[in-house]
Amino acid sequence: MKRKFLSIALALTTALTLCACQSSDNKADSNKTEGTKTEGLTAQNVKIGVIYIGDENEGYTAAHMAGIDEMQKELGVTDAQVIEKTLIPEDESCTDAAEDLADQGCNIIFATSFGHESYLMQVAAKYPDIQFCHATGYQAASSGLSNFHNYFDNIYEARYVSGVVAGLKLNEMIAKGSITKDQAKVGYVGAFPYAEVISGFTSFFLGVQSQCPTATMEVQYTNSWANMTAEGEVATQLIADGCVLISQHADTTGAPTACENAGVPCVGYNVDMTSVAPKSALTSATNNWGVYYKYAVDSVIKGTQMPTDWTAGYNQKAVAITALNEETVPADAKDKVAEVEKQLADGSLHVFDTSKFKVGGKSLEEKIAEDKDYAKYSDYVKDGYFHESEIASAPAFDIIIDNITAKAQ
Repeated sequence: MKRKFLSIALALTTALTLCACQSSDNKADSNKTEGTKTEGLTAQNVKIGVIYIGDENEGYTAAHMAGIDEMQKELGVTDAQVIEKTLIPEDESCTDAAEDLADQGCNIIFATSFGHESYLMQVAAKYPDIQFCHATGYQAASSGLSNFHNYFDNIYEARYVSGVVAGLKLNEMIAKGSITKDQAKVGYVGAFPYAEVISGFTSFFLGVQSQCPTATMEVQYTNSWANMTAEGEVATQLIADGCVLISQHADTTGAPTACENAGVPCVGYNVDMTSVAPKSALTSATNNWGVYYKYAVDSVIKGTQMPTDWTAGYNQKAVAITALNEETVPADAKDKVAEVEKQLADGSLHVFDTSKFKVGGKSLEEKIAEDKDYAKYSDYVKDGYFHESEIASAPAFDIIIDNITAKAQ
């Protein structure tokens, strides 16, 4: 565990990598996980394998490592019981890594990157007595495998909260005369035009608009999860396009560094960005992977069945924002954040409330009723909001709403 705590500090100035799950705490009636031999397993002899796309010097992986550390601490699992494989690309290397972990006697194996999924699934089919868990994927439900699971968290909730902070910052800039209400334009550095990214920037923007109704947003994609140069260039281009605040769903410190150099406030992702942008960073949306790792390992030890798809948000403290930068955030940000986080945790606030946005000038319900291209969303929309990450854990909201423009690099 010792080496990972250092990695979090190192990750403050290095790349992050993202990837993306549905909540269910339902347990099977039986006390044994289907297809798994759990007799005699305890916290003292369970064996855990983890496949990382990066290493401790890369923020996304460092966050997963921190989650494994938290699990170990909570359950009393030693370092000797955890086998970690770093820098595993999204190809057959993942198959080899998973098979090696299985051959070494792991009872549960995690893989953390989107592109690992198909390879991990192949190995899961060969080892029905081992539980395989994949972060950010979507194929578990259709795999037909009782020992293959997808997991993610409701990071869109934390993005909404970080958007609230950004909206308050825009209001402060307007009040000081730095910008007018019509100049409240936000820029967003996105990785790929995937649902995970679109869901994320939409939830961020809805948080912004909840505080600053005149805000608009421009999104540009880098078509890469981690490209510091491209992310810095996109942030610079967005600033040149008139964006007065920048956020990101991309995996390096490129955008915050560009914002610091330009004197533009920014919202980061996964780690605190104040080390590279002390005068510009407001906060970052972040994940607490330890919630799932503790749950999954404990389930294997006890022999209880895990859901095919799992996700959680503020209700289980699986997501958060990093500490507010007191040098940059408005004075009222702390109280407003606490209020919004409480509403998200108790379910009284829904991020994708369909009364809060339009699509082509119409409500999402109207679009579903009138446009066959939107019929696929009908299962997600009820009770006045889009039920993100409930049908499956992976994000599904991929709609470009009004007042957001998105274009490729």
